[in-house]
Amino acid sequence: MKKNRFVALVLFSICVWLGINHFVLNDNFITKSNNYLDENLDDFELRLKIEVETHNLIRENIKQLNYSSHEDSYQFNKHNSSNSSSVAILVIACNRPSISRCINKLLKYRKSKDDFPIIVSQDCIHERTSQVIKSFGRQLIHIHQPDQKEIKVPSKEKKFSGYFKISRHYKWALNQVFNTYNYGTAIIVEDDLDVAPDFYEYFKATLPILQKDETLWCVSAWNDNGKFALIDRNDPKLLYRSDFFPGLGWMLTRKIWIELMHKWPHSYWDDWMRHPDQRKGRSCIRPELSRTKTFGKIGVSNGLFYEKHLKYIYLNELPVDFTKLNLTYLLKDEYDNNFVEMVYRAPLVSINELKNKQISHSDPVRIIYYTKNNLKSLMKLFGLMDDFKSGVPRTAYKGIISFTYDNRRVYLTPIKEWHSYDPSWQ
Repeated sequence: MKKNRFVALVLFSICVWLGINHFVLNDNFITKSNNYLDENLDDFELRLKIEVETHNLIRENIKQLNYSSHEDSYQFNKHNSSNSSSVAILVIACNRPSISRCINKLLKYRKSKDDFPIIVSQDCIHERTSQVIKSFGRQLIHIHQPDQKEIKVPSKEKKFSGYFKISRHYKWALNQVFNTYNYGTAIIVEDDLDVAPDFYEYFKATLPILQKDETLWCVSAWNDNGKFALIDRNDPKLLYRSDFFPGLGWMLTRKIWIELMHKWPHSYWDDWMRHPDQRKGRSCIRPELSRTKTFGKIGVSNGLFYEKHLKYIYLNELPVDFTKLNLTYLLKDEYDNNFVEMVYRAPLVSINELKNKQISHSDPVRIIYYTKNNLKSLMKLFGLMDDFKSGVPRTAYKGIISFTYDNRRVYLTPIKEWHSYDPSWQ
């Protein structure tokens, strides 16, 4: 069946190629006058560009069938992968040649090619980026999203068409990782991320917790409020549970993907993940100090949040041997009994007391909030990200937001009798 598909695609590709060449070479181009040549030069160049792009797409489509036939240069055994402990690193790429920066970091800190095989999934027809990815040879697998046709976008959302293409690409790439290559776990990294020296160690250690605790559905390397002044840089081993899906370097299992793939959205996939219908009350693990940092100011989001928040995120520099630590404190029952109770034991203080340094001790303190506007004003005051997604503030767990102020741990908390997030908080 695959062989027949391959032969059919090759024949189709040859026909397309011959058709384009016939169209270009039989234009009586040479017999025209010089004036006619000048007038139609742009048209000729456009046809050549179309031919080149068509060649590239045909080549990538053929390559995809080669992957399906186990002929890729990585010599990867898909059918056996689900029985191994390997975790795929899925790099989402498009038209950024600067992806070399991301890949170089991933390769620099990777100790085992077998434990963490890297798959770079490229959308777009962008030859320069393709060449950069190919330059890494057998150190990674390069696959190319074959569906390059324009997506039908509602007229009022035309300017957001990029988000529709990204969502389409994510679905295809994750299906490749889980359903074609048969990996049981994947870590998704976008092409504009730097990773920390202990990036792999962090995910390797948290995977057993993710697999054991059904109230978790992802592990993220990202702290939305991970600015230099808002974190405890002396405690890089500190990890949290969060009800907010952080993204930006995150791990999920095949079990979760099977749940999500049939209802995957046409656009805005990350906000869709944050909706109660998908989250289902589940949480993610996230670090105090981020293990990823974005350097991509320019992109589909046009730098949204970059200048105000993202470029100030602190990337951990002190490697932690997470696999040597006992991380069972992140399991829900133990975490709720210890962390949540500890938070509500912290003394209540006022903003003025905190800002004016009128607190006589150096222990953690708590500030209570009651309304959405009350919380938003507090988040702005301390330089936290102040947006909500489906009523959940960034980094929050059971409504609790943890950060540091003037080197002191501070918790913004709802009343202790809090039960659930209010989706109207947007």
